[in-house]
Amino acid sequence: MPAPGPDRGPGAGASVLDLSIPSDVAEIPGVVDAVVERCTAHRFSRQACSLNVRVALLEALANAVVKGNRQADDKRVHVRAVVDDARLVVDVQDEGEPFDLDASAQDPLTPEGLLREDGRGIFLMRRLMDAVERLPGIPRGNVVRLTLRRA
Repeated sequence: MPAPGPDRGPGAGASVLDLSIPSDVAEIPGVVDAVVERCTAHRFSRQACSLNVRVALLEALANAVVKGNRQADDKRVHVRAVVDDARLVVDVQDEGEPFDLDASAQDPLTPEGLLREDGRGIFLMRRLMDAVERLPGIPRGNVVRLTLRRA
């Protein structure tokens, strides 16, 4: 799994969560709850924990399970969350085919987008987090990193 931050490791008193889950959507709520609990323990705002992190992480995990791993029984999703008093960084790694994050992002506010049943995940993640990026150089699968700085 990649390092917790592009230029530094976890801060003092950081909480680190490393999980590997099956490619099953039923596993998603438990992971989200565990990350939100750590966010709350580090006194991020109620909105940040209960809305921003919860929705963005739910979307990232759903994309990894459904789109990346195609819910294959032999594939897993790896999650590393590092939270300290300054920021939360969550890496979600699937075992799927590489993709272009920017090309995959759709604007759900267009007339066509309003009628679609999917295609809002990356849009929501970007609206709710400070940074959303696909990390390069992953030999197998994809890593999407969500970063939220404490306000």
